[in-house]
Amino acid sequence: MRNKLPTRDVVLIGAGHTNMHVVRMFRMAPIHGVRLTIVSSFSRATYSGMLPGTLAGLYNAEDMEIDLWRLAAPSGIRVIIDEATSVDADKRRIYFASRPPIRFDIASIGIGSVPMGCGDWVSEPAFLPVKPMATFRDRLEARLADLATQSDVTRPIRAVVVGGGAAGTEISFCLHAFLTERGLPAEITLVDGATEILRGYEAKTQRKVCSQFEKRGIRLELGKRVTGVAGDAVELNGQCHLDADIVLWATAASAPSLLENVNLPKADDGFLAVRSTLQTTGDRPVFVVGDSATLVNSPVRKAGVYAVRQGPVLWQNICRMLKDEPLLAYQPQKDFLSLLADGTGRSFVDFQGMAGYGRWAWKLKDYIDRKFMRRYQSYEPMAMLTQHSTGPELPEMRCRGCGGKAGAGVLTAALEQLAKDSPSPESHSALSGPEDAAMLKPDVTQADLVSVDFFQAFMDDPWLVGRVAALNSLSDIWAMGARPFGAMAMVQVEEGSPRQQTQLLYQVLSGAVHEFSKSEVELLGGHTTEASELTVGFTILGSLDGGKPLKKKGLKPGHLLILTKPLGTGVLLAGIPQALTRGEWVDSMLASMLKSNQLAASLARQHGCVALTDVTGFGLAGHLLEMLDASQAVAALSLSKIPLLPGFVELAEAGVESTLAPANRELAARLTWNSDELATAPQATALCDPQTSGGLLIAVDGDNAKAILGSLSEVDMQGQVIGSVVNADNSGSPLRIEE
Repeated sequence: MRNKLPTRDVVLIGAGHTNMHVVRMFRMAPIHGVRLTIVSSFSRATYSGMLPGTLAGLYNAEDMEIDLWRLAAPSGIRVIIDEATSVDADKRRIYFASRPPIRFDIASIGIGSVPMGCGDWVSEPAFLPVKPMATFRDRLEARLADLATQSDVTRPIRAVVVGGGAAGTEISFCLHAFLTERGLPAEITLVDGATEILRGYEAKTQRKVCSQFEKRGIRLELGKRVTGVAGDAVELNGQCHLDADIVLWATAASAPSLLENVNLPKADDGFLAVRSTLQTTGDRPVFVVGDSATLVNSPVRKAGVYAVRQGPVLWQNICRMLKDEPLLAYQPQKDFLSLLADGTGRSFVDFQGMAGYGRWAWKLKDYIDRKFMRRYQSYEPMAMLTQHSTGPELPEMRCRGCGGKAGAGVLTAALEQLAKDSPSPESHSALSGPEDAAMLKPDVTQADLVSVDFFQAFMDDPWLVGRVAALNSLSDIWAMGARPFGAMAMVQVEEGSPRQQTQLLYQVLSGAVHEFSKSEVELLGGHTTEASELTVGFTILGSLDGGKPLKKKGLKPGHLLILTKPLGTGVLLAGIPQALTRGEWVDSMLASMLKSNQLAASLARQHGCVALTDVTGFGLAGHLLEMLDASQAVAALSLSKIPLLPGFVELAEAGVESTLAPANRELAARLTWNSDELATAPQATALCDPQTSGGLLIAVDGDNAKAILGSLSEVDMQGQVIGSVVNADNSGSPLRIEE
């Protein structure tokens, strides 16, 4: 069965409560012909209702997080971890700071809100806005660590919480519990411009909260507005000052900067104006939900409970819009149950005239919050059911041979768009005109080396795939000590409409050109055809510029072996479709894959590298054996010194491996192990793990190894001595594995 590109794109901007409901429903019942994409600044969505409890130590950090990679990617939902900078509702484009725009047929904006005034003093070390919540705990820990290095650490920590609403109240209580648990004396003050806290709550609830504040020594400064934050002080009402080591900003909601760059009508409060259907009043196929929206006919408070209730309506209306059916109206509830954690296993409760406080209320809050999170923390891939069709089926039978090429219009449109976005399109022959072959310029440079490399897409993000494919292909030339100067693309795209194929090809080539441009590599041309899966690769031309190539041979006893990137991409990529690879592991893996080998290769050559290769599909053992065979040498590796990507050991222990790993393990017969325990250790599987855009394996004499490692460290690159070339023994094995 051949894969086909979707006919329409639904894009969720932000991983808020409402948009996450759409993700959950799409996992259970994907819509035929529709691709769902979620765009988020972070790979983990944070549930605001559990942040204070997490701060107080009542939850682990993972309890309040939804892992987007594990939830969405295995169900065929595209995940883009990046910050959207603007949305053009007319052109149906979403723009980013560092990657090309993506197109949508229907979009939903649910990026929440930010505390009012949080950008005014962002450069002050003491200033800590509660949002983004995904980084709040880390930022607080960093500030405390900074304070611990100061000379007067014996005095109490002076913390000021700005904002007397529900968020500020909970943060004050839970910060007190957080610092008390750590044995850190603290003076906590809550500041608000109003004369009372928790405006809109029952007077009885306000009194209960104030009573607990008094018992814990939390001061109240009401009727005073913060007019400045500088150094270790907060200015109130433009005159008096309050000492502050930490300023936690939890004020009322204001519109995020992205909303200013959305060409849709705004309400008076700066948020996007929507009708009761949650669709923009600007008559575009855009929904706006949660705090990001203001219902023009029935405004409600900025509270997560409304976003949760909007989820089913948004899902139904997306389905209805796809079928051109009338949209449903959302009816916000008049009141809602409010439960505020106090950080000690108790909660305040406020609902329809009732005010309460105690452990029973915390148990209720804990039950509600955990029940909500269970919907999104069950990561096992679901048995997906097709809900309905949204368009005509494409024909099953397709031509092969040259008839299987992507249409000329697809290639032309993709190259035109790429030329428009490229910083210097004249530097790319492929963008200058349709010729049958690329003309090389022997008077400018001579091609001494040529290499080809390609692979099937490892995730559903063609821009990232294009970047990694370019770096992976360039690496072979760098490993030979040469300078790449030209590239020919080979791209196989899935069947689909010309519009979808154009966008796919544009994203792939844009990602590749993004990396090629950094190394002054010219995209000379290429070939595009249809296939069952996206496959991307490049033929690279390189020049030695009159020098000699670095080869795999030349190893002699005493040479040290240096690895420049951690291992593990094969296992981590294999775990993604199984919903086993955690978001933070994916983040680390992608950062490693997107790190160029150019500088490491250059430094290795400068410091007397003897032999060099890049570690890719055959794994570390396979590529090292190539070097040893070419040199008729023997090496010993220290298993404990081999750097591994985060998550590799956990996945290896669970039995996850790449489909190429068994073939790579056929080389294991040529290895000898110091003990049976080493051979069966999870780390041992890393030797045969195929790497995508892996690091370099550098052979160098001992005198130059220190210089290479120092130079790599200076440019924030990793380098680790993992073994050495040794004298042969009676075993006949070219590679020994030691502890």
